[in-house]
Amino acid sequence: MAINTIYHHTNEKLLEEAKWIEKAKKDSRFFEPLYNKYYEQIFRYIYQRMDDEDLAHDVTSQVFLKSIKNLHKYEFRGVPFASWLYRIAKSELYQAFRDRKAKRTVNIDSYQIQEIFDDVDDTSNEKQKDLQKIIEAIRTLKEPEVQLIELRYFEKRSFKEIGEILEIKENNAKVKTFRVVQKIKQIVIE
Repeated sequence: MAINTIYHHTNEKLLEEAKWIEKAKKDSRFFEPLYNKYYEQIFRYIYQRMDDEDLAHDVTSQVFLKSIKNLHKYEFRGVPFASWLYRIAKSELYQAFRDRKAKRTVNIDSYQIQEIFDDVDDTSNEKQKDLQKIIEAIRTLKEPEVQLIELRYFEKRSFKEIGEILEIKENNAKVKTFRVVQKIKQIVIE
């Protein structure tokens, strides 16, 4: 599976981002490059999970307000700043779901499903039927399992980033993702 390079940074880019963060910690006016770099990405993450564009914009705004307010708590851990923003976004999404402002959705396209299919079963001759089974299997997953699938297959995140976002170890992210794929595989086979 190819990792989407727009989410991954060279060490130089990470260091440049760390400098932006340090400047923004001292003066919030310097937060603008971070906002400009990540707003669209965070918005897409949120909107992918709810079918209300206006509410997705509101939740995204909350993410950035909280990130500015709590920037002094941010610690560089060798991953893009986006990982921290995604943790905030995840929290804000859950709050919107709890407040019943939003209904949970998973927007999937056939290319994304094909990648999961390739990991689940590449021997079947009934690909279209199996793709539908995979979609149905995803609908049966628990929220944390869906998150792993979304981050790995839809967002193309590395296991290190998934671990950072979900506040688990990188190896744990690998193992849990493998288990979810195996669970999907079992459902498809039945």
